[in-house]
Amino acid sequence: MKKIISIILCAVLVCGMFTACSAKSGEEKENGKISIVCTVFPIYDWVMNVLGDKAENADVTMLLDSGADLHSYQPTADDIIKISSCDLFVYVGGESDGWAEDALKNATNENMKTINLLETLGDRAKEEELVEGMQGEEEEEAEEGEEEGPEYDEHVWLSLKNAAFYVGEIRDAIDGIDAENKSAYDANANAYIEKLNALDAEYQQAVDSAKTKTLLFGDRFPFRYLTEDYSLDYYAAFVGCSAESEASFETVTFLAKKVDELGLKYVMVIESSDKKIAQTIIDNTESKNQQILTLDSLQSTVASDVQSGASYLGAMEKNLEVLKTALS
Repeated sequence: MKKIISIILCAVLVCGMFTACSAKSGEEKENGKISIVCTVFPIYDWVMNVLGDKAENADVTMLLDSGADLHSYQPTADDIIKISSCDLFVYVGGESDGWAEDALKNATNENMKTINLLETLGDRAKEEELVEGMQGEEEEEAEEGEEEGPEYDEHVWLSLKNAAFYVGEIRDAIDGIDAENKSAYDANANAYIEKLNALDAEYQQAVDSAKTKTLLFGDRFPFRYLTEDYSLDYYAAFVGCSAESEASFETVTFLAKKVDELGLKYVMVIESSDKKIAQTIIDNTESKNQQILTLDSLQSTVASDVQSGASYLGAMEKNLEVLKTALS
């Protein structure tokens, strides 16, 4: 499959080469704007906060702006052309962004800067883990000659500590592209990092004073970075990048018993859940009176949400209120 995607990307780039070059020498140079391409909403919002009141200096594109899931997204021909000629490309990396590496190999802008979030995180990147009771996935057979490497949790933006770090990386990259406005970008980034750090402190305070230190998800679990930040325990039906949608009898039974054992009052889901697994878990507990709470993994934010004022900080502030309830 990866070979097929690579061939398609190459074909798209060859066909779009002259278009991309024309765009670079035409509109972008005429309007004097730098071109920034981001894959997911959190990255887009971080970029916009660094740009601040200098946002008119840049054309910023959010690729996943129509509700497409990171794990199933495939770029369009226009997406590939935008990436190949942009000044800064910021993407998550990992297995879901395998297509990005192929696109970058054929970039037409030799001065392009890139930020691969997982790669930039280095040793702090977390591998996917199967905790007790979690349902594993059937392993796909590796293509001939291809070695299976570790699969990392791609939801790095769900850590406020990571967010502060990434904003600094984005600031440095933009400074290098538009040095004339460096002082403004630095001031914007520093002010935003202060807000991220302040919210991080609120999370820590909430966890420190919480009665419960365990979350249980009747769903996928993309919040490993968040729970690691505050030393929270968790149980879940599936790993964060799982494609599974049906939980086994053993998984449901284990999680229901764990709810009883720990005296949990809430079963968690992510924003896109139909809540069926969570409800089945509740129906198999002794009291059957737990409530379902939703944490936003920021994977479903679309362009219309952005236009309506959606922000990374706003979503994480709402998640904090949900977390306080879940841990009460």
